[in-house]
Amino acid sequence: MISSGTAAKLQSALPFWISFLLIPAIWAAAFVGGWWVLIIPVLTWYLFTGLDFAVGLNLENVDLETDDEQLHWYKLLTSAWVPIQFLTIFGLIYYVGQAEHLGSWEKIGLFFSVGVGSGTIGINYSHELMHQKNKRERWFGDLLLAMVLYSHFRSEHLLVHHRYVGTPRDPVTARYGEGFHRFFPRVLRECWISAFKAEKDMLARKDLPWTDLSNPFFRYWILQGCALLLALILGGWIGVGLFIFQAFVAIWQLELVNYVEHYGLTRKHLGDGKYEHVHPRHSWNAAHRASNWLLINLQRHSDHHYKPDRRFPLLQNYTEADAPQLPYGYPIMTMAALYPRLWKRIMNPRVQRWREMYYPEITEWRAYNKATHPLPR
Repeated sequence: MISSGTAAKLQSALPFWISFLLIPAIWAAAFVGGWWVLIIPVLTWYLFTGLDFAVGLNLENVDLETDDEQLHWYKLLTSAWVPIQFLTIFGLIYYVGQAEHLGSWEKIGLFFSVGVGSGTIGINYSHELMHQKNKRERWFGDLLLAMVLYSHFRSEHLLVHHRYVGTPRDPVTARYGEGFHRFFPRVLRECWISAFKAEKDMLARKDLPWTDLSNPFFRYWILQGCALLLALILGGWIGVGLFIFQAFVAIWQLELVNYVEHYGLTRKHLGDGKYEHVHPRHSWNAAHRASNWLLINLQRHSDHHYKPDRRFPLLQNYTEADAPQLPYGYPIMTMAALYPRLWKRIMNPRVQRWREMYYPEITEWRAYNKATHPLPR
């Protein structure tokens, strides 16, 4: 029997396990076909938008002194997702090759759903895993990223994004006035370059060339190559195409979130190429309860950048006095980001208020950005 203490810990963590309901949903959609193949974006975008309105905000904070043992069920869910996503992606690649009831467009729609899931959940869980000191968890994070052909995200996120967020040296910080459709191709190009350069520079400081086998890019390439080979074995070239398509959709999902998280926010330049320390005010915060269940508190992004080593159940919420607040959760905000005029109408006034609140001494932002943030504004 489960003890009362164990049951209480499981109960507190249970809402965050809601993402696992997406797995039977995608398999059921594959069996049924038709418009059901688009079930995952319907659930993650629209159902959770409704749930956010229904259950409201969560402004409470977990005690930071919570011991590691009490976090067991929270830690387990991110690791448990790895084999389940693996079996789902590659199982479906094999299945659709034999499924005569699925037409070409249904297969494409199905793997669009797969990509939304592997991006919304898989990459998000890899983000949690890559921040841990435990080697097993970090390896799990690498496996999840290999399944979406975006392994360099680990290097870029840990070595570039967290260090340079809110500055011109961070490709992922969306510039004020930059629409997502300009942001996305720029990030695809610049993130790979900045990630590779960060690893190359680390090796150079040890007097090692980038070709040294300790360069994690070799691991990234091997894992991604194995994933592509497995897709070929299970589904032929069509399987490879579907695998690459879901990977692209997953990356698109990730970068939509990245676009939202820091749009228009900049750290103050202190001179000599130095910037102020990262504070909660340099990330958009969202306290919407349901979407934070789905995204394991990713929307408490202000605290994540302030204290990157905190596990997701310990991330703290901030009020508007300490961090800028999004008007809605990520499901609505990422959809709004696809429409630049709508996005700017929602967010540009909020960025202006943020500037007035935190940096009232800067009155000419256009000139300031031109001098300290030379990228297009």
